[in-house]
Amino acid sequence: MSLRAAPERAAQHRAGYVAIVGRPNVGKSTLLNRLVGQKVSIVSRKPQTTRLPISGIVTRGDAQLVFVDTPGYQTEHRSTLNKAMNRSVVAALQEVDAVIWVVEALQFDRRDRSVGELVPQAVPVVLAVNKIDRIRDRKLLLPFLETLSRLREFAALVPVSAARGAQIEELLAVVGRLLPEGPVLFDADEITTVSERVLAAELLREKLFNLLGDELPYSTAVEIEHFGLEGGLRRISAVILVEKEGHKGIVIGQGGGHLKTIATRARVDMERLFGGKVFLETRVKVRKGWADDAALLNRLGYRA
Repeated sequence: MSLRAAPERAAQHRAGYVAIVGRPNVGKSTLLNRLVGQKVSIVSRKPQTTRLPISGIVTRGDAQLVFVDTPGYQTEHRSTLNKAMNRSVVAALQEVDAVIWVVEALQFDRRDRSVGELVPQAVPVVLAVNKIDRIRDRKLLLPFLETLSRLREFAALVPVSAARGAQIEELLAVVGRLLPEGPVLFDADEITTVSERVLAAELLREKLFNLLGDELPYSTAVEIEHFGLEGGLRRISAVILVEKEGHKGIVIGQGGGHLKTIATRARVDMERLFGGKVFLETRVKVRKGWADDAALLNRLGYRA
């Protein structure tokens, strides 16, 4: 009788949900887009660009990872909108299989610590230390990582650059191994669970942030009044909400120049993401106190 080693168990497919959390402006949305390999979450240089949880789906041979990009957790401003955003972060953390906690390299303060305290101890956490491309003296990174490692038990600490794509494959591999065994949750060609209607509003708001962020950083919102599909053409009517009459003039711009630029840039991105022609109609409306209007916020999807 011969003795044989037991055959190794074949690697099982894994699938699950992963929350991406962090304080404002650490690069969560840029990281999500880099992980997915396509733009699904809006990005600007202003903190708190993301207001809604936006998902991105990554399908690999051995795993399907459904990432949820959450708003930056806000510890200072307390409008109804900010409270709703914070609740969405807390809710996401209760419903995922793993967490990527994003911090900025060599930058860690009480705001980061507040985010870490929200993550349940039972959920495996990977600490992604972002923006390593901005570090001039790399010798400072190791002691920074050692300090962070004492915050809690991490599944892994992965230095990354979402902007440059550094260490993204390593991050995907580490997180994929933390997910439960199971079949795919979505078709392999899907990249997000977010509706085109919501994505259209987000892309339009991104252009507002990018063009007018210094003048109107947080006083605007976008509501899609109509979203229709006619063959391969999407007809979209959108309203840009502002707090004050003076803000309306800023958004429209001289001779309508600002509004035309915003709408054109948004339409181009929509056509790229949706894969078809878009007819986009935009107008600007004054809505005082919209950030504290629970009914409006619920209509916009913020669950106020």
